[in-house]
Amino acid sequence: MSEPRLLILIPAFNEEGAVGGVVAEVRQVMPGAPILVVDDCSEDSTAAVARLSGADVLPLPAHLGLGGCVQAGYRLAFELGYDFVIRVDGDGQHDPRYIPKILETLKRENCEMVIGSRFADGGGEHSGLLRRLGIAFFRVMLRPILGKPVHDPTSGFVGVNRTALALFSKSFPLEYPEIEALVVLQRKRFRFIEVPCRMRPRRAGRSTITALRSLYYPVHVLLGVFVNVLKFEGRRK
Repeated sequence: MSEPRLLILIPAFNEEGAVGGVVAEVRQVMPGAPILVVDDCSEDSTAAVARLSGADVLPLPAHLGLGGCVQAGYRLAFELGYDFVIRVDGDGQHDPRYIPKILETLKRENCEMVIGSRFADGGGEHSGLLRRLGIAFFRVMLRPILGKPVHDPTSGFVGVNRTALALFSKSFPLEYPEIEALVVLQRKRFRFIEVPCRMRPRRAGRSTITALRSLYYPVHVLLGVFVNVLKFEGRRK
């Protein structure tokens, strides 16, 4: 039997200052794995820097936001026959040295998703107060929906197998996808597992979640979660 195929997916928007270093680190840790940078119509040289660093680049014709960017990568990976996709953000916060741990857990546990969690071991460094409060809120909210605790529901450092890839390539939450994706997985009776990892401050640029957006974020996510729950309940009836 052939070795399962792995793709490293890096969604990026205006990350010219960090994406080259991320690609180089991933290449050092996973020298044989193809790397795909999905450029979400950046206004800077993100795509050019990614290509010069040795990554393949999928340039989007319009700005789709994080969810659309990730879904485009998932869809291409599924159509090309990949068995596993591990997402690493283009801002340098995710440490590629944890990629083998995520991949090994996907294989060993035969689960649909593995989350790199900065809180699974009681850590959570480089998380601001507002983010910590938001994560604590979503932990409480998701516990009865998921039927199990999740320590880091907003982590984008995730690996998926081909079963989840098939689902997410067809439909994926658009704007703030991580939390809604967990609800979608639970409704399909798919499993996710968290593994401890450390995260770092972003290397360059600015987060798209501003102070104003941080107030809008919980409301938007709550609406998305409840829409998913209602859809599922409607189908059951």
